[in-house]
Amino acid sequence: MAQGAKLDRELADLPPDLRWREWMRRIEAVLFASASPVGRADLARVIGQGASVDLLIEDLASDLAGRPYYVAQIGNGWSLRTKPAYAPAIRAAADVGRQTLNLSEFDLAVLAAIAFHQPVSRDGLKEIFGKEISRDLIGRLAERNLIATGPREPRRGAPYTFVTTDAFLAAFAMQSLRDLPDQEQLDDAGLAERSDR
Repeated sequence: MAQGAKLDRELADLPPDLRWREWMRRIEAVLFASASPVGRADLARVIGQGASVDLLIEDLASDLAGRPYYVAQIGNGWSLRTKPAYAPAIRAAADVGRQTLNLSEFDLAVLAAIAFHQPVSRDGLKEIFGKEISRDLIGRLAERNLIATGPREPRRGAPYTFVTTDAFLAAFAMQSLRDLPDQEQLDDAGLAERSDR
């Protein structure tokens, strides 16, 4: 299609099965090309009026079974994600250094605390960890777009609180914060807060 040519969304000249497959391929192409999750309204722009984005996504997900990537719902959108089994091969052959989080264990602990206790201020984090959380650490998390400022606390000085972002959900392949592990899962993994601290 020439640049500037109008996109034929309806594809009326194709038989129904080929039309459906073309809509699936369009969605796959959009997800492949996008660096961030793509929402329903954006995907609806490339398919016909009577087509269901949800059904097309389901069929695309089935179509990708056995491939090294899959369709993940992240927040209110979808993204193509590489299956974890292929991470070593990707790291060995591709320049993905800028895509990795490169966070220390403590940075990740603070990020987890923000995720579980949001909105939470630096004072709230200090209560959790028993020590001051540096502005530099908060800055590193914000620079990677994993956290953002939330509502100000309704107390003297009105300190900022911090919340996780859609980029946080994408980085950890979560659809929503409901995908965070619950207390029982944390206990089973040996990651629950110890009461003797």
